[in-house]
Amino acid sequence: MFENQKDQVETLMSANPEFRSLYQRHQELDKKVQDAELGVLPIDDVTLARMKKEKLWAKDRLTHMFEHQEQAAAH
Repeated sequence: MFENQKDQVETLMSANPEFRSLYQRHQELDKKVQDAELGVLPIDDVTLARMKKEKLWAKDRLTHMFEHQEQAAAH
């Protein structure tokens, strides 16, 4: 996520504690979901589905925050 905008993400992470916290949570969930799908992390289907939903919500919120920051910088 945001692979091509690393500088902007780092700037936003240092300026916005909510973005930083949410970004870190998304990264944590991404790793856990990947591990669960590979069978490295034993987890039940309900928990995995909940984690995927939370990860998607975090991504949506991060994207919204990122786009809002870009629009503010453009003005």
